[in-house]
Amino acid sequence: MARFLVLWRRNPVAPWPTDPSEGLKLSEKMFAAIDDLIKKGEIEEHCFFPDGNTGYAIGKGEAAGVYKNLSMFQPYILGEVHEIIPNEKAKEISLALAKARIEAAKK
Repeated sequence: MARFLVLWRRNPVAPWPTDPSEGLKLSEKMFAAIDDLIKKGEIEEHCFFPDGNTGYAIGKGEAAGVYKNLSMFQPYILGEVHEIIPNEKAKEISLALAKARIEAAKK
């Protein structure tokens, strides 16, 4: 199962409620959805950066699931999704490629 880093940001052109009570309802719905994704194990971490308008989430699953989960927050939240390659796997691949280049140069 793949892990993903999602850098998210508040969409400044989204139709955000101007009524404070409606804004509260929207925030409660979004936090409830995040809590649900955490309970399901689809999100491992969800954090805010100090500006309050951006942050990140780390989760696991398949790309289609990440797409579905991020789409639930549109148009209010925009996301940039990156699949995470663990250090050990990246090291294994990088060293194998370096060794293959050395062997190819010998020919």
